[in-house]
Amino acid sequence: MPWVVGIDEAGYGPNLGPMVQAAVALHLPDDDLAGWETLKAKVRRSHEPDDGRLLVDDSKKVYSAGSGFDRLAEGVHSSLGTIPKTLGSLLEIVAGPECRERLAGEVWYDPFAEMESKDCNALGGWKRAIRILVVPAPAFNDVVDRTGSKGAVPADGVGRFLSHVHESLPAGERIVVSCDKLGGRNFYGPILAAAFPDGWPVAEKESASESRYRILNLDREITVSFKPRADGESMCVALASMFAKYIREVCMKQFNAFWAKHVPGIKPTAGYPLDAKRFYEEIRPAMESLGIEPDAVWRKK
Repeated sequence: MPWVVGIDEAGYGPNLGPMVQAAVALHLPDDDLAGWETLKAKVRRSHEPDDGRLLVDDSKKVYSAGSGFDRLAEGVHSSLGTIPKTLGSLLEIVAGPECRERLAGEVWYDPFAEMESKDCNALGGWKRAIRILVVPAPAFNDVVDRTGSKGAVPADGVGRFLSHVHESLPAGERIVVSCDKLGGRNFYGPILAAAFPDGWPVAEKESASESRYRILNLDREITVSFKPRADGESMCVALASMFAKYIREVCMKQFNAFWAKHVPGIKPTAGYPLDAKRFYEEIRPAMESLGIEPDAVWRKK
């Protein structure tokens, strides 16, 4: 049975708040790499009846317009198999030290603030691995400054995930990676070469419908594919989508709570461009009095 890895992100479009990327790996049989059939007794999709099984789907179908947060929390905590009470304790489980250090420098971040949690473990003892990367505005802007490209930010995260799964998953076991397309990009060779410096990426297909690669010269078989709407096909990508959205929403609650303390009565924001401009203009006087630079709050692209 290979390790099937799904990668997705939330918060790429906003100007405020962090972008969050997630990678979820499950041990799945060769004849069901999508995972839906194997776990159908435990998991349902959004178009199926609510019969007590865990809802897993593209986060946009689970959570929309401020509703469905409990369903996101249930999916995240069931996948973890534990119930962290704070964002800090959650990140201790699923994020690396660099990610946690980045967040520690954010004025709005409170690792000890309690989160809403759901007592559930629908996936039971199923073998899994989860990794999260939170990219706050300063780190986002740093990549943009170095590369001149906003698209380089999620590409950088994907490369980090690919390196991590190869290094951390049991040696010799096959890895199958599925990821949404990164914008309109069809060619991923340089990203894969950087992620696997000892490997040799070979393109099997590079088109608008799918970009698929094999990584040769390693001690295990690794395939990586990038497809539009991958979260609709793969349960691992759907779970990654839910993790990324959940952590992004928890972060935005903290972001809004921090600025509400300094700008009483300010209306919360989701950080997307039109409303972000309104919010940013309202907090600018407070930023100046707190000595917070624009690049620490506003994403350049």
